[in-house]
Amino acid sequence: MIVLGIILLVVGWLLPIPILFTLGIILIVVGVILELFGAIGRPVAGRRHYY
Repeated sequence: MIVLGIILLVVGWLLPIPILFTLGIILIVVGVILELFGAIGRPVAGRRHYY
């Protein structure tokens, strides 16, 4: 999820498509939050790890 967010962020920045840039930022933030919850052992939606 983080990698997809970075790809969308770069594509949205290189091309003048602001929705891709915004979606990239959102995916990066959600990916980091899920990664942190998984690292501390807190299950999110029944899963401890998101790969």
